[in-house]
Amino acid sequence: QVQLVESGGGLVQAGGSLRLSCVTSGNGDNNSIMGWYRQAPGKQRELVARVTRGGNSEYEDSVKGRFTISRDNARNTVALQMNNLQPADTAVYYCNAVTFGGSHLWGQGTQVTVSS
Repeated sequence: QVQLVESGGGLVQAGGSLRLSCVTSGNGDNNSIMGWYRQAPGKQRELVARVTRGGNSEYEDSVKGRFTISRDNARNTVALQMNNLQPADTAVYYCNAVTFGGSHLWGQGTQVTVSS
């Protein structure tokens, strides 16, 4: 069974940085798109950034210029470098993969808390 395992969340002060990592456990060769979503308390889950197997990426407007997504196809991993974090970035961050068959896989989530 293919699973996504996240790491790297934590508590940081405003202006600080964190790096999230996600590893595909099992055969990840069917992962077409990999990315990160987040969900803040009382809000809907939203896309933060995603990248195709070919390297095309897109970002939610509020993180452009601050967050960078990267992907290693050989290792089936995806990472999110988050710089200049702000309290509004506080949320549970979820790794996501969309297979070539259209199925969605989700990680268990990792908490990111930014203090002012």
